[in-house]
Amino acid sequence: MAADRLTVALVQMRSGTHPAQNIHDACAMIRDAAGQGAQLVCTPENTALMQRDRQAWLHSLHAEDDDPALPAFCALAQELGITLLIGSLAIRVAPDKAANRSFVIGPDGAIIARYDKIHLFDVAINERETWHESDFIRPGDKAVIADMGAAKLGLSICYDLRFAALYRALAKAGANVLTVPSAFTRVTGRAHWQVLLRARAIECGAYVLAPAQGGVHEDGRRTWGHSMIIGPWGEIVAALDDDAPGLLLAELDLQKTASARKRIPALRHDREFTGP
Repeated sequence: MAADRLTVALVQMRSGTHPAQNIHDACAMIRDAAGQGAQLVCTPENTALMQRDRQAWLHSLHAEDDDPALPAFCALAQELGITLLIGSLAIRVAPDKAANRSFVIGPDGAIIARYDKIHLFDVAINERETWHESDFIRPGDKAVIADMGAAKLGLSICYDLRFAALYRALAKAGANVLTVPSAFTRVTGRAHWQVLLRARAIECGAYVLAPAQGGVHEDGRRTWGHSMIIGPWGEIVAALDDDAPGLLLAELDLQKTASARKRIPALRHDREFTGP
């Protein structure tokens, strides 16, 4: 395959409260994707655990060196000879807090990059649904690009999607593929998911890969699904139209990012301004 073309797969999941089962399910779908020719496979946020009960969640946490998911995913990436983006795992960083951390694993099974979610979901969506991630997640403070050669992956997680400056910084630093593993709520997903993904692609002239959690989870959480691959002109390259677990595959033509940025060179047109 040409160096400027990349076959990608997004894994849409409905992770539950049992990490071993989630890891098993993710590995099976990753293996299926590789069998269909995927060179880069991406899983969603909270791949190994969706658990709203705070004490049960804390009991399931591990430091990175002890996390049971990472060895399984590293071994699988090496076995299949693929690059693997694990959208996020909850990694213990303090007795009562975790980092919401993405991992990019290379075809040799080594971790290429780590990214800790910067923007935390502290919101009151309506009278019935409120979230305060900062109570139990420690935010990151560093933007990260993972180098795959022709593809430069700009890493982000879920709520980051609403902060355009992060993606602009990634694009200006060379990212031509932006990853947005997510667990969007149904309310916000229905209203904002597609338009935000397309906006980030258009603003940056980049591909956007958005693998998602979807459906009603064991802990009662409801997520939107509808995993999507957006092209650098803002076009929908591929999408799932539901919230069921499944795979989404597409071939990316990385030359299209350079073409989009040449046609609309907005990344070079930023100007300093004063006010308001």
